[in-house]
Parts: sequence; structure tokens; C-alpha cells
Amino acid sequence: MDADQAPEAPEAPGSALVLVSVALFVVFCPLALLRAAANVTQLCGMLKLRLSVWRIRCTERSRSFLRRFRRSSAADAAAGADGKAFVPSISLSDLRRAPACSGPLPALKATDSHTVLIRTDLLQPGEASEPHPSPDQLQDCWDDTHVKLPCSKQNLFPADRTTLQSRWDLINKALSVPFSSSHDVKDAILTYNTGQAKGWNFTALHSFCKGLQASEVQQMFGELLPAMAQLALRAPRLLTQPIPLLRTRCCRSLTLSQEQVSCLLANAFFCTFPRRNSQRTEYSNYPDINFSRLFDGSSRAKQEKLKTLLWYFRRVTQKRPTGLITYTRQCLQRLPSWPSSEKQFSKLYISCEGCIEDQGYGMLQVDFANRFVGGGVTGSGLVQEEIRFLINPELIAARLFTEALEDNECLIVTGAEQFSRYSGYSDSFRWEGDGDDQTPRDEWQRRCTEIVAIDALHYRQFLEQFHPENMSRELNKAFCGFVRPGVQTENLSAVATGNWGCGAFGGDKRLKALLQMMAAAEAERDLVYFTFGDADLVKDVLHIHKLITDTHATVGSVFRLLLQYYECVCKKTTRSKPQETLYGFLSKHL
Repeated sequence: MDADQAPEAPEAPGSALVLVSVALFVVFCPLALLRAAANVTQLCGMLKLRLSVWRIRCTERSRSFLRRFRRSSAADAAAGADGKAFVPSISLSDLRRAPACSGPLPALKATDSHTVLIRTDLLQPGEASEPHPSPDQLQDCWDDTHVKLPCSKQNLFPADRTTLQSRWDLINKALSVPFSSSHDVKDAILTYNTGQAKGWNFTALHSFCKGLQASEVQQMFGELLPAMAQLALRAPRLLTQPIPLLRTRCCRSLTLSQEQVSCLLANAFFCTFPRRNSQRTEYSNYPDINFSRLFDGSSRAKQEKLKTLLWYFRRVTQKRPTGLITYTRQCLQRLPSWPSSEKQFSKLYISCEGCIEDQGYGMLQVDFANRFVGGGVTGSGLVQEEIRFLINPELIAARLFTEALEDNECLIVTGAEQFSRYSGYSDSFRWEGDGDDQTPRDEWQRRCTEIVAIDALHYRQFLEQFHPENMSRELNKAFCGFVRPGVQTENLSAVATGNWGCGAFGGDKRLKALLQMMAAAEAERDLVYFTFGDADLVKDVLHIHKLITDTHATVGSVFRLLLQYYECVCKKTTRSKPQETLYGFLSKHL
């Protein structure tokens, strides 16, 4: 070997492995590329599917967001900038009131369905002339279709086991004796109600009189009670015409003078009406009228009731009232088909401030009635209806002749005057003094105050009221109270109402508000709703009314949604109340 020739490097041991790897790569690379291409295709497909699913979900979320945004905007529109003040889109001045909206009245005259107890020929339009009873002489009547008056010759009293005497003579004698204490009043009343001597309790009357100041005692027993007794004893001269009963299933009206009504109420105070002290008589389906239950008990509420009613008697005995009052029983034979109604919702004004009798002047004012009108006004009751009957005592006279209301009936009283102011509610009720009613009179000399008594159903369980039969019943009852067949829409005042049937009767405020909106729309009247301090209810009702009107939903379409709510929510709930609220359900489907 040459010295300058370098020796050969030995062969690396991994060279064979590299060559093998390269060979394998060349062989399998096409296969790997093909597999990779297949995976990429599958990946693209999967991405396409994922994008599609994401697009669907995004669309659904967008739609849901838009729905929530739209509802939130409507709620914000209903609420003030501070989120507390809820301002209706209309004002009270936008709504119709009587007498401004009223059409001309026909001449007042008696008809087969309208009994008028005063001489209409002596009425002077525009003048508050003193009404005269009609006819001039007493027409006695003692049957099952008329009020059995205490002055009737048929009103007899057993003098002994074999002899009958005139009960009116006993009443006349008992009420002509001077009173010096509440015990004298009690003794006088029991003279012609001997059968009630053990059952009647005069504790409330005694307590009231004990609380009087010396000057008030003199005024009470020296002036007021004798004047009331003489007013009661004028019955044969004031109530000369038989008074028909406003019986069930019969549309009928009675028009009396305020003086005639005051005579009836004075007789009620002294408990002179015959056959009205027991539920086992022909009057078992009528409210009680004699004031015996008012004298019973020792509660503060009874004292305030007596104070309020005695103020009325003081007013009418010091100055004879000269107006007229009409009592009408309205019975509807044809009722709406609610699912197919095409009526649009009318205007709504709703507020947590104000009340029906004040801010609702000149409107149709709703009495949240008992089917026995007046409810517990002569007993222990002291909520919306009883308070209204106390401050407008001429409403109490309706209890004398109005049979219990059926589902398609209401009582309408036009012309009742407000004689007292008050504060509070139930146990907190207080008489606050004289009520100077300045409501104008119509051509028949009635105050332009129209009050309608409609009775709601009593629910013991919350879910009962959403049953289709019960919702239809409440709609029909409200519609019966609101509708005036034959009267043009432009002559109909707005309806002033509130939480009808929502206290002791267990009604849901939001359902009742909606049902009254529907009934008012069907009757073509606007609605004024007072929530009695419930600001949340104002917000919710304004919101749902706006959704309904914005979507142009009809009364029929809303009724069908109510049916869906019952089927899809109420029937399936296992709780006492459904988790999904009515207004929440409606908001999703409107």
C-alpha cells in the first residue's frame, strides 16, 4: 500500500436500515396519501355538518333573542325611565263619560217591562221638581210577584191564638212612641217581631249609642230617630203602587224617587218588612233586607257601618231628595261564541292609583257583587261591594226586590247618590264625613252614575278558574254587565273596574283583568282598570295588552290561547299553581 494513500472508511452499520426505510416509504407513500385524502374528505364532511348544526342553533338563538328583545322593549315602553312609574299610552280624558257621550233619553213612561212609581206627567225636563207618587191612592197587593209591603192590609199579626190584627197598626204605634235610648229602639222593633225576641242581638246598636257625646245623644234620640220613624210611617202615602219583584230570567226595570227609596230604607232600619226574617219563606232566594243583623255584634266595623248609614238618614230627613233611581235586571238569552269572536281589543287605561267611584265618574262602575246583591252589607261583610252600598245606600233597596243573580244576569242601578266619604278597607274602614255628590243629572232626573252588579265565581283551588267552562262563565257574566243592546257604540261610556272576584273569591288578578278586557271589547267599550296599589299588575297588564294590540289578536284568538294554556299547562301541572304563568304563555304564543 502506498504511504500517501488513505485507508478506506469502514461501512456504517445503519446504512442498510436507511435504505430499507427509504424503500418502504416509496412503496407505502401513495397508500398513505390516499388514506389522508379520504380522512380530509371525511373531515370536511364533518365540518360541514357541524357548521350546519351551529347555523341552526344560532338561528334559533337569534329568533329567541329577538322575541325576548321585543317583549323587553314592550315592557320598557310600559315602564318609566326609572323602572317604577308605569304610564298608560292613553289618558282618562281620552275615554268616554256620561253625560257627555250619552244619547238623548226617550220620555219616561211605564211599560210592561218598566214600572214607574212616580207621576211622569209632572216631570219637567231640566228641572229638579219634587216627584209625586203614582197613583194618588194606595193600591194594595199581596202576592208572590210583588214586594209584600209592611203597610199592606194583608200584613196580619196574631194578637192571640184565635185573633189576627193589623201588623201595620202595631208598627205605627211602636214607632210613634218617643225614644230615649237604644233599648227603646230594640223594644219597639220587637213589638212587631215577637218571634225574634230570643234570636236578635242589639249589641252593636247599644255600643254605638254608648259612644255618643251628650249633644249627639240628644240629636240621635230627639231628632234623627223620630224623623226616621216618621219617614217609615209615610209608606202608605209614598209607596202607593205595588213594587214588582225583579225575578230571575226576566228583564225588568223599576224607577222610584229617591224619597220613596229612603222610605223603604227607613222601614228596613226598623225591621218592618214581613216574611223577610227567615230563609224558609217565599223569599229564600232573595237577600235579607231588615237591618237586624246590622245591630248584632260588637265589632268596630259595625260601629262604622251604623255611622255611615245614620248619616244618610240625617241627610234625607233634613232635606228631601228630589231625584229618581232606576233598578234594572238584565238577562241575556244570546251570548257570544268566544272562540270565533273577531272583535279587536279596545282602549285600556290602568293605574295603581285612584278608585272606581271617584276617578271613574261618568263611567259604567262595576260592583264586585255577591249573587245576593249587597253581600254582607247588613251583616259583617265590609269589602268592595259592601263599602259601595254603604256610601251609596240607595243601592241597599235593591235587596228588597232583586232575586239572586243567575250566570247570564246582572243588576244595573242608575242614579244612586253618594252620601258619604270613607277611608280604609274591611277592618280599617272608617266613615270620613259627608259626601257632596255633584254628579249631574240626566233628563229623568237621575244622577249620571251607572253601577252594575256582576258576581264572580268562588274558587277554592287556584286551577279551577282556568277550566274552559269557568272562563266562559266569567266572560259571559262580565259581558252581560257591560253590553247595552240597542245603544250605539259612541254613546257607551268606558267601564271602570278592578280586581273583580280576586279577594276572598280566589280569582287570579291577571286572568280576571284579561277576561274583563275581552268582555269589554266584545261589548265595544273601553276599559279603565284600578289595581288598588298593585304596581306590578299595572306593568303586566299593560305589557300583555300591548302585545295583543300590536299583533292585532282578536278576542277569539286570545280565547283559543286560553284554552291551550289550560290543556298544555294547567292540566299537566302537579302543583297547586302552574310553573308557567298565564301571561308568560301568552307572550310566547302571540
